[in-house]
Amino acid sequence: MQRSKKILLLSHCLLNANAKVERIALYQGALSALIVPLIERGYGFLQLPCPEMLYGGMARWGQVKEQYDTPFFRRHCEALLMPILDQIIDYRTHGYEIIGCIGVDGSPSCGIVKTCQGKWGGELSGNFDLQATIDSVESSDGQGVFMQIFEALLEKNGVDLSFYAIDESNPTASVQHILKEL
Repeated sequence: MQRSKKILLLSHCLLNANAKVERIALYQGALSALIVPLIERGYGFLQLPCPEMLYGGMARWGQVKEQYDTPFFRRHCEALLMPILDQIIDYRTHGYEIIGCIGVDGSPSCGIVKTCQGKWGGELSGNFDLQATIDSVESSDGQGVFMQIFEALLEKNGVDLSFYAIDESNPTASVQHILKEL
């Protein structure tokens, strides 16, 4: 059978929810409602690395964009993305179509149009007001740090790519919308 030569980039957790911060995964393994129809349509995938897991490991706490928007994390993201960028360029050079990238809205790293922001941080002792801190966390317009860096690297290298988002507050509607678009 001939190759489709159609490739989608996917946020890591869409193929492996086990990488998410403990207790926030909405599905057991992969988001099959999205992945299976895409496979049936002949798409191949490049799985983006999970920058948060590779930075903080599996025992990490949930964080907000402000905690990741540092020079240290940005360099970490850029280092993770360079091999992906090289693959994109090489695939395109050899006639493959990179269709787009599907991210996860609400993520401080992989959000496409929504991210997670708030006044999160500090020590959980003394006069720390945990409830006020939790109450400050909100979904807001904007990209996650990882996707900001990815888009900037693509632009710098002349790669135009469409971005799509799974909204984890309503994954079913997001999946349906993306499947219609693709």
